Amino acid sequence: MHVFYRKGDLVSFLEGAREKNLSIGLVPTMGALHKGHLSLVEKALEQNDRVVVSIFVNPTQFDKKDDLEKYPRDLKGDLDLLERFSDRLAIFSPTVEEMYAGNVRAESYDFDGLDQVMEGAFRSGHFDGVGTVVERLLRTVDPHRAYFGEKDFQQLQIIRKMVELKGLPHTIIGCPIAREANGLAMSSRNERLDPATKEEAGVIHASLQLAKAKFGMESVQYIKERVRQAIGEHPGFVLEYFEMADEADLLPLDTIVQGRAYRAFIAVYADGVRLIDNLRLN
Repeated sequence: MHVFYRKGDLVSFLEGAREKNLSIGLVPTMGALHKGHLSLVEKALEQNDRVVVSIFVNPTQFDKKDDLEKYPRDLKGDLDLLERFSDRLAIFSPTVEEMYAGNVRAESYDFDGLDQVMEGAFRSGHFDGVGTVVERLLRTVDPHRAYFGEKDFQQLQIIRKMVELKGLPHTIIGCPIAREANGLAMSSRNERLDPATKEEAGVIHASLQLAKAKFGMESVQYIKERVRQAIGEHPGFVLEYFEMADEADLLPLDTIVQGRAYRAFIAVYADGVRLIDNLRLN
């Protein structure tokens, strides 16, 4: 395993792989790694000769300062987790100064409305920040493939749109959501939950399963109300949004169209910790 903190050092290292015509994969993360991240690394290693895992808490995608400050950071623990992988793995952990060169601001993108719903409606400027850091990582690493978890499905679609808008040659690969035993989507934010709340948070996935079971049989409003009731039965849990949307354009569901794929999206505060999840409905 090779660890780099500066872009120039990483680029020099990757030049050796390019000279040998080796394929390169990228797994962007914000650290606090868990089994979900490791599954992305494993997938990337299956499909590429070399893999770069970036560990960088990106300030421009946080709309609340306290959320940025509370985001878990454990670089040593992350490196320990990744150490079991082969020397085909490179870690890139830059500082904010290294990543932004003194100009810590997000670029502005036209995501064709993908950023205006769900997460975008509640987190101002979030996806411009995501697009900015992912574009910088893609241009630095220049991978053949980049891997993202489907837990952030809206983010995944927006990254695909950004790559299309910028004419970048990289293939974006979405990977299945890794879950705890109770169905809770694995997330770095789960570290901020106490054990009892973490167990109770299984209701989030259960609510999505309820929506899937009722999809096509009950009205959208009926399903939304049932989900709202299910979350409301748990003190300390607050539903921020629940939407059913077309996977392609992320527009809220109005009428079911045959041949289209639909997905349910949810955001819940569990004792003040914001958790998101989604599930394909058909």
